[in-house]
Parts: sequence; structure tokens; C-alpha cells
Amino acid sequence: MGKLNMRSWMQEIINNPKRVAVPIMTHPGIEYINKTVRDAVTDGCAHAEAIKVLQEKYPSAAATVIMDLTVEAEAFGAEIVFPQHEVPSVTGRLLTDEAAIESLEVPALNRGRIAQYLKANMLAAKSIADRPVLAGCIGPYSLAGRLYDMSEIMMLIYINPEAAAVLLQKCTDFITRYCLALKATGVSGVVMAEPAAGLLSNEDCQQYSSVYVKQIIDKVQDDNFAVILHNCGNTGHCTQAMVTTGAMGYHFGNKINMVDALKEVPADALAMGNLDPVGIFKMSTAEQVKQATLQLLNETAAYPNFVLSSGCDTPPHVPMENIDAFFEALEEYNQGK
Repeated sequence: MGKLNMRSWMQEIINNPKRVAVPIMTHPGIEYINKTVRDAVTDGCAHAEAIKVLQEKYPSAAATVIMDLTVEAEAFGAEIVFPQHEVPSVTGRLLTDEAAIESLEVPALNRGRIAQYLKANMLAAKSIADRPVLAGCIGPYSLAGRLYDMSEIMMLIYINPEAAAVLLQKCTDFITRYCLALKATGVSGVVMAEPAAGLLSNEDCQQYSSVYVKQIIDKVQDDNFAVILHNCGNTGHCTQAMVTTGAMGYHFGNKINMVDALKEVPADALAMGNLDPVGIFKMSTAEQVKQATLQLLNETAAYPNFVLSSGCDTPPHVPMENIDAFFEALEEYNQGK
């Protein structure tokens, strides 16, 4: 599926009066095949199987992988905690001062679980032939925060912006190489998660995130490989900075007003979002999910480039009937379109 022309795929979505959905959703598949989250994030075969089973069950317009924001940090040497039924997390602080930033080496792609994620994407791309498979990676500012500590990086950009730039460039160089390796697996794109940039002002988001994201996009994005920039920390204050990156699509979290976001996204780029993955998908009843989905579809009806999605990766233990209700609402909305 790697040879799919993603610009044509996007244009078909924009031209079609019927809406499509691309929820970021793997955990229900993990549960469906009786595996744990730890299984999926450490074993590429289990991960790919979870992706495949969900695509067989639901009419998503694209398949997505787990949004695991520890893979790249682990490759750099960060310590990771692996709960059985939750996504991994970074513990401690790898870099404690500017000298550590200077001496930090950009790792090879054989470190940590990179190989397992490349395997998962390769297997998913081989087994899913009817829709694009979208890989996942972290964004440069979010990675820098996981290596240097999130609070500390926010101070560093003001106290020592030169050191911050060195770290961000090293993160960017690694993510670029990782994305090129993901591209080589045959997937059709990558969802780049840059939530920490949502903590910044629009100006700082531009300087410390978007400039580096654009570097990556310029090197990896082409007709057959799309970058979807995800920022669930954006409440609307840094959409302008996001769209300067030139990504083919932008994915928004539930903190933002989706219509306001759509007003700032170029008409030839996809804008995806933004149902609350916890409050709606996990905690609501099926009927509430259906009504919230229909409401979002109706509110965004004037924007052909809108793609229905969750606001972030849906968490473990989302009731299957809620996912069914999400797709039922989509089908109901599309009737007669």
C-alpha cells in the first residue's frame, strides 16, 4: 500500500460529500486478540495483528498504530516503565544539564524497540491492502521534553535557547531518520505527535517546534507519504504555527473548537479530530457517543476537508459498543449525501 498516492487519497476525501473517519485507535484491537498493551508495544507481530483485526472490523479510512511517545526517547537511552495494561512512560531525566545535551549522541535505529515498531508497520502495510496505514512518531519538541524534562525544557528555551536548539536539532535528526525507515516499510504516512508544543505560545511553537517539524516534513513527505501533525495540547492558540509546517494533514485534540481549527487549516489539507477519547469514547454511553459524533459532523458540515476522528489515541478498555456507535453515527450522517 506504500505506492498509494496520498495526495489523490486526500483529494478524494475532500471531493466526496460523504464523511470518512480515521480514529486513532489500536487498544481495542489489542484487547480483541487477548493481548496486553505491554505485549503490543514490545512485539511487532502482536502490534500488527491488533491493527489488522480492527481494520477488518471497522470501516476506518486509514489504519493507525499505537501512539507510543516513548519509543524514540528509549532509543536515546531514557528509562521507560512498561505497565501491563497502559502505554509506557518515561521515568527520570536522561539529560540534566547543557553539557549532557552537547555530548548526547543521536542513536542508531537498532536501539530500544525501534525494530519492533518498524516490524509492526511493515507487517501492517503488507496485510492491509485496502486503505493507507499511518505509522506514528513523536515530534521534536515533545521528544526534547522527554529527554530533558518537560518543565526544564520550557525554561531552557528562555534561559539558554542555543542549548535548546542543539537538543531540538538532534531530536529532529533522529526523527527524520526514523520516519525515513518507517516510510521504507511500505506505510503511507505518519502521525507525528507533538502535544508538548501545545504548551507554548504561537510564536514559541513556531520557533521551537514548527521550524523543526518542517525540516522533517521537507525530507520525508511526498506524493506517497503523508505527515499528519497531531497536537492535542493546542487549544486554538498555536494552530497558525502548526500549519506553517506544510503537513498534508493536521490532527486536533478535544481541547480545541474544531470549527475554529478548520478556519485556519488550508482547504487542501485534511483537518482531523476531535472527539474526547476518554470523556466520550471511554466514559460515555453508546447513545451519548452517537449523539456527540453526529453533533460534531453537523458542526463541521461546511468544511470538505474535515475527517472525523478521536482527539487522541483512544485509551485501553473503550467499550466496543461505543466504537460501534461512533461508526453508526457516521453511517447515519452519510445517508443521502
